Amino acid sequence: MGSSGFSWKLADHPKLPKGKTVAVVVLDGWGEANPDKYNCIHVAETPTMDSLKQGAPEKWRLVRAHGMAVGLPTEDDMGNSEVGHNALGAGRIFAQGAKLVDLALASGKIYEGEGFKYIKESFDHGTLHLIGLLSDGGVHSRLDQLQLLLKGATENGAKRIRLHMLTDGRDVLDGSSIGFVEILENDLSELRKKGIDAQIASGGGRMYVTMDRYENDWSVVKRGWDAQVLGEAPYKFRSALEAVKTLRAEPKANDQYLPPFVIVDESGKAVGPIVDGDAVVTCNFRADRMVMIAKALEYEDFDKFDRVRFPKIRYAGMLEYDGELKLPSHYLVSPPEIERTSGEYLVHNGVSTFACSETVKFGHVTFFWNGNRSGYFNAELEEYVEIPSDSGITFNVKPKMKAVEIAEKARDAILGGKFLQVRVNLPNSDMVGHTGDIEATVVACKAADQAVKIILDAIEQVGGIYVVTADHGNAEDMVKRNKTGQPLLKDGNIQILTSHTLQPVPLAIGGPGLAPGVKFRKDVPDGGLANVAATVMNLHGFEAPSDYEPTLIEVVDN
Repeated sequence: MGSSGFSWKLADHPKLPKGKTVAVVVLDGWGEANPDKYNCIHVAETPTMDSLKQGAPEKWRLVRAHGMAVGLPTEDDMGNSEVGHNALGAGRIFAQGAKLVDLALASGKIYEGEGFKYIKESFDHGTLHLIGLLSDGGVHSRLDQLQLLLKGATENGAKRIRLHMLTDGRDVLDGSSIGFVEILENDLSELRKKGIDAQIASGGGRMYVTMDRYENDWSVVKRGWDAQVLGEAPYKFRSALEAVKTLRAEPKANDQYLPPFVIVDESGKAVGPIVDGDAVVTCNFRADRMVMIAKALEYEDFDKFDRVRFPKIRYAGMLEYDGELKLPSHYLVSPPEIERTSGEYLVHNGVSTFACSETVKFGHVTFFWNGNRSGYFNAELEEYVEIPSDSGITFNVKPKMKAVEIAEKARDAILGGKFLQVRVNLPNSDMVGHTGDIEATVVACKAADQAVKIILDAIEQVGGIYVVTADHGNAEDMVKRNKTGQPLLKDGNIQILTSHTLQPVPLAIGGPGLAPGVKFRKDVPDGGLANVAATVMNLHGFEAPSDYEPTLIEVVDN
């Protein structure tokens, strides 16, 4: 890059001083919504966050954290932690996840890429297996992408296809699985009319089969492996529709937790186990719940459960799921190239940086913040600390999580005087919000608020500046709603919303080190997470690069 006259040196901000300690606090899953009893942030005691909002209107605003603001295809796409932290750190908007896949499918580029060429070598003699979440939720996968991939694969030589479907009920309504299976079965019967041997081979609910994350519970992946690879499951059916309808008829049945099943022929033999010479694609575009199955499919050296047999296959992900582990080593769509992130610029300009969270969000405040890049830019100027998350329990059991520990590490880093940027992620409102436990989520929000106070008190002591924001919504709305915003009922009970939301998130600035006259501009009403990077660079005393999304602050001479 040097030859093109590129320089890491940032221009000094004309009105803002360098050398102030800046705390950047990201509350995970903390959006802004109407106050009601399903808004856990409203219900919880959150005096610190309340005071930021009430204290100074010119130092508190909302920013967009979903849809096109974070590189997703439509305004109906809820934000997530990966794209949110990419935007916060990169200062620009990059096509993400689903959108990358959409572009590759629409242009046909996906079929010309290395990943597809790799799996295609199995088409003549082997079966193509597609494993993924069967849903139009748009968070982990989308049905229309699967339909396009099926069509494109058969046009490019796939003759025998088996689908291993996971039912959703988390990002879409519980019970919608039946309709999705009907659509898919219809498509497969059309393919069969054209002489393609295509059928569903296995299935199960996403939270019970295959889609665990963060190595929380390998038995979830094993249940999937047994059905998909070994063709073994406690339930056997002649068709997927019969399977889902029968299993949903059980008391307390739920799409998220349907038990694993395999489809068998008239002799009771599984129709689609994965064997030597086959190709396998995991179709989800979102990474977090594909990493574990990717390890099981790819790693020869593997001890997390007994795989019984490890077939010699050609495996590719829809995308690369872990840039750090380079996993999987083959993928159909390449990740966005995110270079020149704010973190890298600031380190090049002497801004020493401390970043901390607990395990479940540590990668977000480091790897994703830094443009899907692992490690330090300059180990002499940076320190990243990971606090181990509770494991083996759901997060509503201990909703305070490690908020206080994270805040105390941040406090020590601030008071120690060694770092000019101290960056943390407080995961509570997101991780506990996902459990759907409203009481626990209220406790989680209170804990996160107390953690923010610990950090702001430290900033007060050193004459620093704080920036408090979030990556997307979750805890601020815990109920599913109809078009008019009224809670949806099912059998007289409210339907709990466990997913992220489309809500904007708060952004607050302040602290004794904030120069007089700094306030939010009025001319960037649609500002989003990507605008935060330039804002933070200004607070460190620098102008942002010219191609960054514009800063949200201005300095008004008093």
